[in-house]
Amino acid sequence: MSQSFEHLAFEHLDQATLKAWLDDARPLTLVDIRDPLSYAQGHIPGSRHLDNATVGDLLADTDRKRPLVVVCYHGHSSQQAASWLAGQGFECVYSLDGGFVDWQVRHPTRVAR
Repeated sequence: MSQSFEHLAFEHLDQATLKAWLDDARPLTLVDIRDPLSYAQGHIPGSRHLDNATVGDLLADTDRKRPLVVVCYHGHSSQQAASWLAGQGFECVYSLDGGFVDWQVRHPTRVAR
């Protein structure tokens, strides 16, 4: 009997929904997987930089029941990272559609530097 994997381990999240969640101060974990320089030059407020060096800390100190949103440049590589993180036991994992580039265009005043 083969096991079915028809559903994705993560969900897509649109920009408007993330903005609403942040406006409502909804508890969530926001991680940015872009390179360190890009992150330093601008990121969504409240996000933490995530790379191979910091993923251990994320796994060790993050509530896996809390929604986890993954941000990259355009919303492509965040899908792979979100899928991997879902496999690490995070229950609600999202990939931000359009990534940081779209966020910066739509919400220029909501970029931390």
